[in-house]
Amino acid sequence: MQEKFLLGTYTRKTSKGIYEGTLEDEKLTVNFLLPESNPTYLTTSKKNILYTVGADDNGGGIVSYDLNHKKKINSVTFPGSAPCYVAVDEKRQLVYSGNYHKGSLLSYKILSDGSLKAADEVTHTGSGPHKNQEKAHVHYSDLAPDGRLIVCDLGTDGLYTYDVSPEGKLTEIALFKAVPGTGPRHLVFHPEKNMAYLIGELANTVTVLSYFPDGHFESLQTLSTLPEDFSEESSGGAIKITRDGKFLYASNRGHNSLACYHVEKDGLLTLVEITSSHGDFPRDFSLNSTDEYLICTHQKSDHLSLFKKEANGKLTFISNDTLAPEAVCVKF
Repeated sequence: MQEKFLLGTYTRKTSKGIYEGTLEDEKLTVNFLLPESNPTYLTTSKKNILYTVGADDNGGGIVSYDLNHKKKINSVTFPGSAPCYVAVDEKRQLVYSGNYHKGSLLSYKILSDGSLKAADEVTHTGSGPHKNQEKAHVHYSDLAPDGRLIVCDLGTDGLYTYDVSPEGKLTEIALFKAVPGTGPRHLVFHPEKNMAYLIGELANTVTVLSYFPDGHFESLQTLSTLPEDFSEESSGGAIKITRDGKFLYASNRGHNSLACYHVEKDGLLTLVEITSSHGDFPRDFSLNSTDEYLICTHQKSDHLSLFKKEANGKLTFISNDTLAPEAVCVKF
């Protein structure tokens, strides 16, 4: 079976923008797709419209592309740095972005041709004890299973829950505060349970959370993503869960590894293994549509690693010889 995936990148060195990859017969190929400035995070809609972080002469924002014709539709940018996350809300026909440098959350309305129009913006305030928490740093903005918007703020140690109107108006309804210095980066929900898993970039932790009907979270368990004897610098990267909800994975940038956890019947985690990512700075990774394979991007060593996921959740290394310049996001 052949599967396509997209790669978001930095364009500081040799990358030209967005790349398209293919997974077939346990082999990876990567080809240039579209030019864009630092498209570090991207996603697609059901209409095959690509929404990516990007920048133009006006500043940073979100850019829309028609993938069927490989052409740009429009961009909505504002002075200053580009966002670091983008997500699509199919039901409301909205797009959300989180801006790390500005500490802000934005919503955009999707118009009939796939183009975007700015809808609302919320800016967080606050700080934390870590040197990287001098102010708010929104790092993730995506939907909960109930349709609410969940936002991770690395700078404030906050996990925010928002109600969203059909027009994209954002209203905060709950705030969970992680342990000071956690640095909330990304979040995944369990496919069946009212639970979520939060990766702390600064603390190198995974926190298991209960999610309640009123939108608030409560902490149940926190585990390290690093070996007990590791004391050098590292930071949490991506977090993903299998479609059957049985295994959870997290990446460590610095230790250059992937941590695997078994999800128990109660939703709590048990460490299975911490294995090498076979590259430098594994910023993102993704499981394919059948959860048989995992592709990991390496921002500093400019290549992809391919693994086979075994029945017990462990990862068997296959290859790491596929060039992917400055890749920091992979989306099947």
